[in-house]
Amino acid sequence: DDAEDVHTQVEKILTARLGDVGKKIHTGRSRNDQVLVDIKLFLRHELRTIRAAVRSSAMLLLDLAERYRTVLLPGYTHHQVAMPSSFGLWFGGYAEALAEDMRVVDMAIDAANANPLGSAAGYGTRLPLDRELTTRSLNFHRVHVTSTFAQMSRGRTEKLAAIAIAQVASTIGRFAEDVVLYAGGNFGFIRLPDAFTTGSGIMPHKKNPDVYEVMRARCNRLQALPTEIGHVLGNLPSGYHRDLQFIKDRIVPAIDEMGLILRVFDHVAPHIEPQQDILAASAYDHLFSVDRVDDLVRSGVPFRDAYRIVADQIKEGASMRTDEPFTGGALGSVGNPGLDEVRKRLG
Repeated sequence: DDAEDVHTQVEKILTARLGDVGKKIHTGRSRNDQVLVDIKLFLRHELRTIRAAVRSSAMLLLDLAERYRTVLLPGYTHHQVAMPSSFGLWFGGYAEALAEDMRVVDMAIDAANANPLGSAAGYGTRLPLDRELTTRSLNFHRVHVTSTFAQMSRGRTEKLAAIAIAQVASTIGRFAEDVVLYAGGNFGFIRLPDAFTTGSGIMPHKKNPDVYEVMRARCNRLQALPTEIGHVLGNLPSGYHRDLQFIKDRIVPAIDEMGLILRVFDHVAPHIEPQQDILAASAYDHLFSVDRVDDLVRSGVPFRDAYRIVADQIKEGASMRTDEPFTGGALGSVGNPGLDEVRKRLG
């Protein structure tokens, strides 16, 4: 009760255990750079944990992409029937998105991997401190050279962590939206087990994809975090300000929530059941028009002429369907989704 804060309490405990040497803990230090060190160490550890979880989710999606590689799925642009896709491409696309998100997480880890200790209250000290020694001892990648920037990194580091979290949340949230859409009666591309859906209080036919709706909402909320932190920082001059403490009660729960989302994602995603023969429905008769154009191009017809020929055939009611298997093609296409390349990028 007689300690002003946790820092004076630590000094009190050290002094009781070690004698006068405990009183030296604040030599060349302030509470500001000690809190900065705590935040950097915390964020570095938590972001590395998130990165490992993102990689796990990406690998899971790649496994699903391999399992359902040849199961065809209609592709849409502008909410209109577009071209043939596959569950291999769908799952694989989100795996690659998470691989790219890991690069953003790496940026945030790098921002947290710099040592501010010795910057004192933000203006350094005349004592001959060996800041490289503490950098090595705490396994930081580098030292914050100027004490003024070390102090300005408070909030900036948390904002970059929030950007990384929001980026991952954006990918997971978009996947959740696809699942909600694809599981709906108007699409019926996938089925979800009863364990991950709820019924209606009045409509006995309903199976609501609640898990993915909640996941989508949580992800959408996390995407607001960088903006919220940015507003706290927006009108602050250099130096320390008490305003900065109001970032902690946002970034810490956000890290916990991101971890929860990724754990739930890994739990439920393997239970998505793609449906077979989706493209047999008449709604997808024109889905193969580009393949008809490509056939003409391969025979030597210039693309623009082939495009007009097929457009006229569609107007005349010709069928665009093909019995040719979807194999080969450019990297990233239905017959060549490039899953091995994505796996290499995940390391």
